[in-house]
Amino acid sequence: MARYIDSVCKLCRREGEKLFLKGDRCFSPKCSFEKRPYPPGLHGRQAQFRRKESDYRMQLRAKQKTRRVYGVFERQFRRYFRQAQHQKGLTGVNLLTVLERRLDNVIYRLGIASSRPQARQLVMHGHFEVNGRKTNIPSFLVSQGDTITVRDKSKGNGYFKEVGQNLDGGRVPDWLELDAASLSARVLSLPAREHVDANLEEQLVVEFYSR
Repeated sequence: MARYIDSVCKLCRREGEKLFLKGDRCFSPKCSFEKRPYPPGLHGRQAQFRRKESDYRMQLRAKQKTRRVYGVFERQFRRYFRQAQHQKGLTGVNLLTVLERRLDNVIYRLGIASSRPQARQLVMHGHFEVNGRKTNIPSFLVSQGDTITVRDKSKGNGYFKEVGQNLDGGRVPDWLELDAASLSARVLSLPAREHVDANLEEQLVVEFYSR
């Protein structure tokens, strides 16, 4: 499985805003974006004073930002886009709905992980079950009615003991239902556009792939 191994802080600096890829660190003074809020590279400081942006550049940046928020590589992102095209409704909204349904994103949205990369790692380590079956595929797409639980073997883990004490059901989006006591959740419905917590411009993504 391919994975990004460079500094994720560079991704935030490249997009010119925090993508919250390192969880709690993003809210602390240690955040690299706070220290260097300009693109990485030799000419990063000059790039922030660019006066004019072409349509192509805005579309590209919107696409890259969406990919990076959800931690998806280009080939898989294109596959999600084709899937969204074949669904009824607006392609851009369909794309975000598919991305929100990823298991690693669901774990993050439930508050069990402080970031999507951390959620992806927890899933890959086999700590979760979907409908009673062990699932270690971060890209697994949940459906309405699915039940996600922390495996019994993992509940004794110190991390999950601490998480269980600090889970706040009030932060969970409406399309998910969390039972903090049992470390389980249920998918009540498919996510809608208003449930997306990131500032994304899906129409520019559609325009990029429609060139």
